[in-house]
Amino acid sequence: MKILAISDVIRLKQVEHVKNEKNILQEIRHPFIVNLRWHYRDSACLYMLFDYVCGGELFSYLRNAGRFCTSTANFYTAEIVLALEYLHSQSVVYRDLKPENLLLDRDGHLKITDFGFAKKLTDRTWTLCGTPEYLAPEIIQSKGHNKAVDWWALGVLIYEMLAGYPPFFDDNPFGIYEKILAGKIEWPRHLDPVAKDLIKKLLVQDRTKRLGNMKNGAEDVKRHRWFKGIEWQDVYARKLKPPIIPRVSYDGDTRNFDDYPDADWKSAPSVGEMEQKLFEDF
Repeated sequence: MKILAISDVIRLKQVEHVKNEKNILQEIRHPFIVNLRWHYRDSACLYMLFDYVCGGELFSYLRNAGRFCTSTANFYTAEIVLALEYLHSQSVVYRDLKPENLLLDRDGHLKITDFGFAKKLTDRTWTLCGTPEYLAPEIIQSKGHNKAVDWWALGVLIYEMLAGYPPFFDDNPFGIYEKILAGKIEWPRHLDPVAKDLIKKLLVQDRTKRLGNMKNGAEDVKRHRWFKGIEWQDVYARKLKPPIIPRVSYDGDTRNFDDYPDADWKSAPSVGEMEQKLFEDF
C-alpha cells in the first residue's frame, strides 16, 4: 500500500505526478509491470494498493553480486524490453528506469514499479525528472524529450548490470551531467562485445538515431544479435528460467526488503475543500 499525505503532495508540487501515476497504472496490464489493485482518498491521504512483489529490488541482488554475468543481464533486459515496448504502445513514457525500481517476484521474474515520473505523451515533454546517472542528454539540455529517453536509460542499465556501476558517475549531479553530454564511456575489458554493441546503439546522443526510437521502434532492439536465439513469445509467457530465485517462504515474506520505520500516516492533517478538489477524480 502506498499512502501519500495530500498536504505533502501539494507542498512538494507532486500533484500532477501522482495523478499521472494513478491514471496510467489504472489503464495498463502487463506481466512485467506491477499491478494497481485499488485506489482511494479521504480528506488527508491518497491510497494506492499494489500486488506485493516479495523478491526485493534487483538493486540489492546487483550490489551483492558486484556485477551480473552476460546471461543474467540478458534475461532481465529481455523482460524490460517487452515492458517498455508495451508502455510505448500505450503512449506512456516511463522515465525512471533503474535497478531500484525493478522488483523480483517469487519466481524471479521482473516487475517494474514506481510510476511517479511516468507520463502519457502525444509529442514531447519538458519536465526535468529522473535519476541523474540515468538521464538522457535531451532531458539535461531541456530540448523536449519523448519515449527515446527510456531506451537511453536501458543502455545505462545494461552497462550497470554488466559493469557493476553506471557509465557516467561523479560525486555531484553536475559532474554526471557533464559526462553524459560529453558522451565518453570507459569500457571494462571483461564486457561482452555483443552487449557493448547494443549499449553503444542505445547510448546515442542523437535520439533520432537511437535504437528503439527509429522507424521499427522496439523491434530494432529485439532483433539485435545480443538477443539471438530468444523467443520473444516465451519471454512474454514467462517461460524462460530466471537466473535468480529469491529466498521466499510464503507470499507475504518481507525478508528481501530493508526495515524502514513506518511513517505515521495516521497523523496526516486533513486538508481543505480547495485542496481536496485537486484530487476529486482520485
